[in-house]
Amino acid sequence: MWTVIYIAPTAKIAERIKHRLSEEGFLVQIRAISMTKNQFEIVVPEGEVEEVQEVLNTILHR
Repeated sequence: MWTVIYIAPTAKIAERIKHRLSEEGFLVQIRAISMTKNQFEIVVPEGEVEEVQEVLNTILHR
């Protein structure tokens, strides 16, 4: 099962986060939530959520 770990405000940010997490070896998907608001869910397998959250925090705080 896939779990949402972050909602990105733009496609560019979503792609950047996906790329960085993929470089760390995680499976990552992007799903559009609302095309009118241009928001995107970053989703990962449920079993990787805790590890991904740690890496995501370092990505977001740079």
